[in-house]
Amino acid sequence: MNRAEPKLKFVGLHAHSCAGSPFDAMGYPAEHMDFAYENGMDALALTDHGNMNGFSWQVEHAKKMKKAGKDFKPIFGCEAYYIPSVEQWWEDYDKSKQQKKEAKAKGVVMEDSDRNRKVVPNSHFLLLAKNQTGLNNLFKLVSDSYTGKSFFRKPRIDLEALRKHSEGLVATTTCISGPFAKVVWQNPELNHFELLNIMRPMVEQFLDIFGEDYFAELQWNNIPEQHKLNKCIIDLAQEYNIKLISTVDSHYARPDLWRDRELYKRLGWLGMSRKPDWLSDEMPENVDEIGYELYPKNGDQVFDSYLKYSKECGFSYDPEIIKESIENTHWIAHEVIEDFMPDATVRLPDFVVPEGKTDDQALTELCFEGLKEKGFDKNREYIDRLEREIKVISARGFSKYFLTMKAVSDRAQEEQLCGPGRGSAAGSLVAYVLDITQIDPIKWGLLFSRFLREDATDYPDIDFDVSDPMTLKNAMIDEWGDNVVVPISNWNTLQLRSLIKDIAKFYDIPFNEVNPVTGAMIREATPQAKKKHGIKSGVYTPTFEEVMEFSESLQKFLTKYPHVKTHVEALYGEVRSCSRHAGGVVIGEDLDKYMPLINSGGVRQTPWSEGQNVRHLEPLGFIKFDILGLASLRMMEECIRSILIKQGTEEPTFEDVQAFYNKHLHPDVIDLKDRKVFDNVFHKGNWAGIFQFTEKGAQTFCVKAKPNSIVDISAITSIFRPGPLGANVDQMYVDAKEGLKHVEYVHPIHKEITKETHGFLIFQEQIALLAHKLGKDISLDEGNKLRKLLTKKGTGKGHEEKEKIYKKFIRGCAEKNIPNGDAEGLWRTFEYFSGYGFNKSHAVSYSMLSYQCAYLSNYFPVEWMAAFLDKEPETRKEKAVSIAKGAGFKVHPVDINYSGRTWGILNEDTLVQPLSAIKGLGDKAIDQILEHRPFNTIDDFLFHEEIVYSKLNKKALDVLCRSGALDSLIDDRFTGAKHFWSSVAVDRPRKHEKFIENIEKYEEEGDFTEFEKIEYLVGLTGMYPFYHVLKDSVAEKLSEYCIPALSEFDKDLQVAWFVPREKIEKKTKNGKTYWILRCIDPGGITSIKCWGVRPDKDKIQFNKPYMAKLDYSEDWGFSSRAIGKTFKLLA
Repeated sequence: MNRAEPKLKFVGLHAHSCAGSPFDAMGYPAEHMDFAYENGMDALALTDHGNMNGFSWQVEHAKKMKKAGKDFKPIFGCEAYYIPSVEQWWEDYDKSKQQKKEAKAKGVVMEDSDRNRKVVPNSHFLLLAKNQTGLNNLFKLVSDSYTGKSFFRKPRIDLEALRKHSEGLVATTTCISGPFAKVVWQNPELNHFELLNIMRPMVEQFLDIFGEDYFAELQWNNIPEQHKLNKCIIDLAQEYNIKLISTVDSHYARPDLWRDRELYKRLGWLGMSRKPDWLSDEMPENVDEIGYELYPKNGDQVFDSYLKYSKECGFSYDPEIIKESIENTHWIAHEVIEDFMPDATVRLPDFVVPEGKTDDQALTELCFEGLKEKGFDKNREYIDRLEREIKVISARGFSKYFLTMKAVSDRAQEEQLCGPGRGSAAGSLVAYVLDITQIDPIKWGLLFSRFLREDATDYPDIDFDVSDPMTLKNAMIDEWGDNVVVPISNWNTLQLRSLIKDIAKFYDIPFNEVNPVTGAMIREATPQAKKKHGIKSGVYTPTFEEVMEFSESLQKFLTKYPHVKTHVEALYGEVRSCSRHAGGVVIGEDLDKYMPLINSGGVRQTPWSEGQNVRHLEPLGFIKFDILGLASLRMMEECIRSILIKQGTEEPTFEDVQAFYNKHLHPDVIDLKDRKVFDNVFHKGNWAGIFQFTEKGAQTFCVKAKPNSIVDISAITSIFRPGPLGANVDQMYVDAKEGLKHVEYVHPIHKEITKETHGFLIFQEQIALLAHKLGKDISLDEGNKLRKLLTKKGTGKGHEEKEKIYKKFIRGCAEKNIPNGDAEGLWRTFEYFSGYGFNKSHAVSYSMLSYQCAYLSNYFPVEWMAAFLDKEPETRKEKAVSIAKGAGFKVHPVDINYSGRTWGILNEDTLVQPLSAIKGLGDKAIDQILEHRPFNTIDDFLFHEEIVYSKLNKKALDVLCRSGALDSLIDDRFTGAKHFWSSVAVDRPRKHEKFIENIEKYEEEGDFTEFEKIEYLVGLTGMYPFYHVLKDSVAEKLSEYCIPALSEFDKDLQVAWFVPREKIEKKTKNGKTYWILRCIDPGGITSIKCWGVRPDKDKIQFNKPYMAKLDYSEDWGFSSRAIGKTFKLLA
């Protein structure tokens, strides 16, 4: 690479990235830094708008550049939003609102005729950190700008905030949107000297705060107001002895990206369904049309911009002053701003450590207290293991982490069920005795070294399952403070499908050209991508590059529209929006001082993310705590409450629920060898709500494998993944388990470790244990490291470590009289299964939860089924009800006297749909019903003395009537449901006399039609009444002949039943009519394309059951020709 060698020294002190300025700037900090380096610079500042979201990317890449031998300095900054006084702004704002109100009342329209608005808009304000003190102050300024009165549409700082937190900061007069530029924009009629008079007090205020660290900023473009500003800034700099600097305000990483940035801006506004007046719909033809180039220029390029744009705008300057302003940036970057990287001290909360104790002392005491409570305080094996773990934790400096995790666990267990464990943390005895996990690692043969190695450098990662993570996180924030507990942000990026659609929409490419491409491209690319990786089965999502490479439809489309391809390649992966991590929070002390916290959607969040694709928090000293939700735990809570109510506890508290769990379901007490549970659930396949067994494939494999232990369930769930399934491990495992395949053990140790999985290496821990026990001086830490090394290719350091362990393994096997061929064969088995092996700690923990679900399902079937129906989302409710009916339960429709907030239990075989299922029926209305029922007549319900009818209003009565919830109150005064509805809800009677009049008045209305009844039930309860539509005799025949519902279509049989709900008539290109039928069955809604229809002869009856012979393809979905012959109405 040939780096540019500019004559003028320059550093860009004003730059933006997509990480912090989405839809304004393009490219991540790394791209900007790399180009700046290639372009001859040795430093670059990052100053995103109102935040420092790109800071973590900047730090990460600076480390990479240093490692690569590139001498390049990152400068940390922010272009904040500034107003002189937050308090004054709010006073002006409130006054302005009041004036508008008064004017509206008088019928007066107030014309805003000039730029002198009463509520002053924000200005930009450039700040750079000189050192760590300045960086912490900048973090604090940004954090505070997102809180309280400071935030109004944008995060804002004011003079008072700057005075408090100016130490260690560099500031400038900023750009064309800065406070001085605002004076120019708002006073176009003033001359140069009049503008200076307004600006002088401002300069004096900022100099009073920043002193010699305040600089006068010039920029170069073809905006006339910029040059008016430049002239003022130069005069003020000379008058007040302020050093001048020139900046670029760069917004994209390379000069050729200007067009993509213009489109990126427009896509951003397109997504917001509004566009500012200054942004044209038309894309500029060339960069000169825009009037500026915003890439990281070097000193010579900045000087060329000055020459070009000053000439275009008719302004003249002293070129020596401009050269000096350019080179001043280099002086600031290297002489004013210190050479430092951010302090990455780990931040964990102090309150978790009792006063007068060290972290290590506190942890040790709590661990041995926990060991005693579990009854193992005299057991040498447990004592030795606990001491070893504590020693490693202490040596790695992680005691406070475990104390923090215990604080989270203790707080969670005050109000909700927690999972048995998740991930490798279940291999820790420390976690078990602290009640962070519920799995005894010694009993289950789980390895601490799989969780935490003595020689590793990364932090432990304990994922923690609870029934309601949001409630727990909010409780911790409320109790511990929002500067102590902060949810982690997720940054959403532009993805291929939506990006193509958006770009095509912008360029007016017809939708019918775009949609087939975006619909087919993933499907087309997947088989070839899977083949490339050797994946034979299971789910795989191809990467962006693989879709571009393997999708024929996409390639043709991009060949036809090459400009779309250019944009897609440039914009794919750019930041689109901010969301919230599913479970991650950071827990520490005074986090607003150590990171620039932001606010997204009203939630205080971290500016940086931590997850599968990025690790930006831990390297900066912030540890992620994952608090995740499991619907199965919510089901267990609801099931236990129902059990307790049946057993006589009227209103069970959470303490009651926890006591039941601890007595009957905790992994330490539950009977894990209960034949009824294994036979009735895992062997017979009663899967309603059974954790990990919601997929048909997993269910089929489990029934085939017939597990008889927790380890068997763990093996099944570990095998049911794309890798092992693709290698046919599922069938080999079943054969070995059933004794159809002879298993040869090369040594008793081999048998000891793999017998529980029938000779197969299913768990990663098995590789570590075999290496440790069979090899020569291979520690458990090395054995655990081996599983990672085996998956790596190449000849680097990892290969050398792997070879070293290999030799020790072969030597150890020889000492144990294992033939060399068998030892080599076992090593090859390691290599083969290393890519498929699963974490036993996680598998056992989750299998325990599966078993707990199965236990409740077996012994408390109606309570479990009610909890299952309540938990299933609306999109799967029909299928869930179908499962309940298939299990022999009856489903009672929603009823005013029997339905509760959740699915209820009428008797041992009948479940009741809840009132909360009725759309439009609010919580307050439900409160009134539950508090004052039963209702013996409709008169009791309409004229109850204690019901507050402002809460149970006309809208509530309407939906209660039409949903059928009041059907049990319809008596012989009414000719039908419609008569009842009109009398009760449509013409809501306030007095009994009016009600009697209504009954007579609407007598002729009679009943709803069958169609109306169905539409109301579906629209209001989300439940399709198959019991109305599908007669028992028809259902029995379908079952007898094994005709599946459409959602369970059998490609070999090609016949299915369904109920048409809607018909959409369309025309082919040749003008022929075809229909799209929207059909429903208990599994959901599916579309069928009906080709060659004869509108005059072919008829479809809605809400009637049909059976049909159908075709199916990946491209077209379901289709049929000649529906007169292939469709059969089921009478």
